[in-house]
Amino acid sequence: MSGTPRDTHGEPDPLRALDLARLRRRTSMKWRTYPEDVLPLWVAEMDVPLAGPVVRAVTDALTLGDTGYPAGTAYAEALAAFAADRWGWDGIAIERTAIVPDVMLGVVEMIKLVTGPGDPVIVNPPVYPPFFQFIGHMDRKVVEAPLGPGQRLDPAALEERFREATAGTGRAAFLLCSPHNPTGTVHTAAELAAVADLAERYGVRVVADEIHAPLVAPTAAFVPYLGVPGAERGLSLMSASKGWNLAGLKAALALAGPGAADDLARLPEEVGHGPSHLGVIAHTAALRDGRGWLDALLTGLDTNRRLLCDLLAEHLPAIRLHPAEATYLAWLDCRALGLGDDPARVFLDRGRVALSSGLPFGTGGAGHVRLNLATSPEILTEAVRRMAAALPAARPGS
Repeated sequence: MSGTPRDTHGEPDPLRALDLARLRRRTSMKWRTYPEDVLPLWVAEMDVPLAGPVVRAVTDALTLGDTGYPAGTAYAEALAAFAADRWGWDGIAIERTAIVPDVMLGVVEMIKLVTGPGDPVIVNPPVYPPFFQFIGHMDRKVVEAPLGPGQRLDPAALEERFREATAGTGRAAFLLCSPHNPTGTVHTAAELAAVADLAERYGVRVVADEIHAPLVAPTAAFVPYLGVPGAERGLSLMSASKGWNLAGLKAALALAGPGAADDLARLPEEVGHGPSHLGVIAHTAALRDGRGWLDALLTGLDTNRRLLCDLLAEHLPAIRLHPAEATYLAWLDCRALGLGDDPARVFLDRGRVALSSGLPFGTGGAGHVRLNLATSPEILTEAVRRMAAALPAARPGS
């Protein structure tokens, strides 16, 4: 299966649209956490203007005073059409969807539906740090099944953890990150079918965080977990949030396979009160009318991935870059630099570049950093130059 052909409809690369001075006017977490002399390439916000259809949809709603509570199925219908067009998947049944506040809060609600307090939830580190935080906060037990060679799912590790997790209470969930954050790995249909087979064999319920699904490189193809054989009892969370930079416009969709419809039907009514109506409007417009903008972004991200490879080869050849097939994140192995378990601290203190420390990503994160490359080529180039300048100078004769 090959990637989706791109058609930017004449859209300019949004990663080249904003200069640093304009970006520093933003008041979001990315730009206000660190002092102004720091280049922020850490949290998953993109340095882009919003897609025109999103701006128009939200502006029209504000003009109308349409700022009440969300209703209807337009979001789910837009996602279904997008999935059919982009992934060749027509498996979204509108009646098996629910609007939730955002993907992580949706993950929490799905795990609550299929497990109880104290039950184990399996994750694949290194993985998105809030997985650990949210699982612990809802009184579930985190169980690690680390990624295997090539930063891919390890079936043997999964089977061992599934067997152990269901030996006690018999209830367990697997929180799947697909595509994987931070490595950018795109799980294949065969890998996901193997997960579904193991889950059915051991009675583990799969909850898939698929928030990065729109952000897949042309060399790979995203496969929805609910679209593989055996995944009928799975649950998924999807959103336009990452693909169109809408984190501040809260909304996401929970999807249930045919065998999980009864579980989703037990979702408390009050959960649906959490999403923003403006968020639903924005996400719907992005999925329905923002595909040309998305394709222009994906082209820009491809360019930045190649640029980062060249920059590291020139300035920081000891860093090993895991080749990402999705997301706008780069997972950098800095262990050969001798900067200890937390090189992000060195790059911040000495280079004034903010990256995400690998430590909170769990097993496999020590000595690594996550870099957000959804920025302009100029900022990316300056960031790598600063990172190289942060390294301790070689001693004479060494």
